Order: sequence, then C-alpha cells, then structure tokens
Amino acid sequence: MTVPVWMLLGFATWTALLLLFTIGVYRWSRILSGRTAIRNFPADAAGGDAWYRRATRAHANCIENLPVFGAIVFGLYVGHVESPLVDTLATVVLVARIFQSLVHVCFVHTNTVATLRFTFFFVQFVCYFWLVGTIVATYLRVA
Repeated sequence: MTVPVWMLLGFATWTALLLLFTIGVYRWSRILSGRTAIRNFPADAAGGDAWYRRATRAHANCIENLPVFGAIVFGLYVGHVESPLVDTLATVVLVARIFQSLVHVCFVHTNTVATLRFTFFFVQFVCYFWLVGTIVATYLRVA
C-alpha cells in the first residue's frame, strides 16, 4: 500500500477513535451508570459538558473532511502519482488533523486556541490543494 493510502486509513482510524474515546465514553458511562437515559442523547441536540460538545464538533469535522481526503488519495492511487513529496503531504494531513482534533477537544475555546486550531486546519487545506495540483500536473505531463 502507498503512504497516502496508509494515511487515509489513519485518518479513518483517528475519526473512529475520537468517537469512541470522547463521545462514546461520555455517553455510555452516563447510560450504564444510570445517570442518563439513552433517549437523552438525540442526534440533533447539543448538550453535555463543554469538552463533550467540543469533541462532538471535532468528530463532525473529521467526518466532513474524511471524504475530501479520501477522494484525493483515490486520485493519487488511480493516477499512480507517487513521490516522497506526496508521501510527506499525506502524512502532514494526518498529523495536522490529529493535532487539530486534540486542540479542539482538550482546550477551552479562546482566540489563541481558535488560531491554533485554524492553523492546523489551514495546513491540511494547503496539503489538499498541493496534492490535487500534483495529480493534475502529473496528468498533464502524461497526456
């Protein structure tokens, strides 16, 4: 498997782990201890502790970006676009995603925290567009 495919699997794994160890632990600990009924977690309602609400948003952000990264990795894979730069960019996407999520969940929202979170988000988007540009440039050279 290529490095970008591994990074995509890492992104998917991170998304699942974030769900399991934040939202999942929060909800199931309350349900199983009898503190909250299972019906008290409707999908369209924000509730719970502040960190839990941040974790919910961090997980939703992973879900929103996973298909974008997946499409880019698919383009790299089917186009046989491989290079050390592509590997590095794909790795940076995953690392920046993990740090963005951790900052989102672990720290109270302040201007500094929002700036840091946005920086990790922006790094991912730079990598996304760089990877797309690499796919297009490779295709134009071949065509």
